[in-house]
Amino acid sequence: MAAIFANRALLPQGWAENVSVRVGDDGRIVTVAANAQPEADASHVDLLVPALANLHSHTFQRAMAGLTEARGPSERDSFWTWREVMYRFLDVLTPDEIETIAAFAFMEMQEAGFAAVAEFHYLHNAPGGARYDDPAELSLRIASASNETGIGLTLLPVHYAQGGVDGRPLAGGQLRFRNDRDSFETLVERVPGIVGNLRADANWGVAPHSLRAVGRDDLRALAGIAPDRPMHMHIAEQEKEIDETLAVFGARPMEWLLGEHDVSRRWCLIHCTHMTPDETIRLAASGAVAGLCPVTEANLGDGIFDGARYLGEGGRFGVGSDSNIRISAVEELRQFEYSQRLRDRLRVVLAEPGQSAGRRLYGKALQGGAQALGRESGAIEAGKWADLVAVESGPFAALSGDAALDAWMFSSGNAAVTDLWSAGRHSVRQGRHVARDPIAARYRAALAAIMGRF
Repeated sequence: MAAIFANRALLPQGWAENVSVRVGDDGRIVTVAANAQPEADASHVDLLVPALANLHSHTFQRAMAGLTEARGPSERDSFWTWREVMYRFLDVLTPDEIETIAAFAFMEMQEAGFAAVAEFHYLHNAPGGARYDDPAELSLRIASASNETGIGLTLLPVHYAQGGVDGRPLAGGQLRFRNDRDSFETLVERVPGIVGNLRADANWGVAPHSLRAVGRDDLRALAGIAPDRPMHMHIAEQEKEIDETLAVFGARPMEWLLGEHDVSRRWCLIHCTHMTPDETIRLAASGAVAGLCPVTEANLGDGIFDGARYLGEGGRFGVGSDSNIRISAVEELRQFEYSQRLRDRLRVVLAEPGQSAGRRLYGKALQGGAQALGRESGAIEAGKWADLVAVESGPFAALSGDAALDAWMFSSGNAAVTDLWSAGRHSVRQGRHVARDPIAARYRAALAAIMGRF
């Protein structure tokens, strides 16, 4: 067994000092003891907390960083103009490059405090939409990247069948996403075997992309494919999407989904940016997780999630890095809180009176992320996967308890992460991933080749 000794640790019952954690060879926590003595073979860390799960990622977009920040020719740059650049970019990527980018992004996630990730994987075909000899070619590449980096993976193959809510055909870059229902079900049949060849903490689910990309009959069929597995879906992301859904379905996206489907704990609904107060309250009551990606949502100008109302109704949420323009566990939570402050012109919006914003947001995101990934994590307690992150207090060493967590979230960031364990795999040590050098070298070479074709 591996041993970790922390000067301070956040346990289910609260903060504790001199905490010893023993991790079994299976990657699960075996024992936790406070007021302990350090063992000779223990990894000694300053501040130890459960590590977050990243509930929404498109890893290939990591390599787009820097390519979409120049204003386009239209009067209003938007998600829709950004999407056209994304389509052109993905159309030059090879399977080797997709795997290389995924490994680099997964490595950065661990260095940034994420122990696990739900990869919302919709890139299935070759440029132009041609099928690979193996329809799971690119799913296998994502699995290989997760295996190399040691991150905990929930693989979510994405169904993408149409170009809009009205059912128009796919075109251009979207052809790399294309599956009909039969070909998607064939792909899903492969996924348990792919995940089964990974480590024991790997998981899988299904992901209808959105009401834009999946017809109502397909959505109903997909909901029944694996009823005990996570179900992730974009919804209510853009105002144009709201208008199209109203025109075709006669209802708003979230209104229609909650009325037509049994939205429950297995669902993770991504973005949920444009909801009415009633929809927000109903989603909170459903037990589903709102998958928020505040850094990407800010970068794309999507809008601001109604966080105060949603949390006030007991809603569950987690965070994801989505486009991976910037990968940081605590910055996602910081951006979430700051967006509420800017909108409402208040301070500390998402905490209860007298409560730390960092403690509430981090605790809620731990629970929501674990639920969304179908992962037994989110707490330092026996039986859970050892998803753990260690933080160096540095100049904030005099702070204790929630104040130390707040300092990491609001005044520090990735640089404070010293160690990270994904299901007991000690992937980050002294602030660097153990495989950083070869992964980063391959990424630099791949990006240079991509830019030569883009």
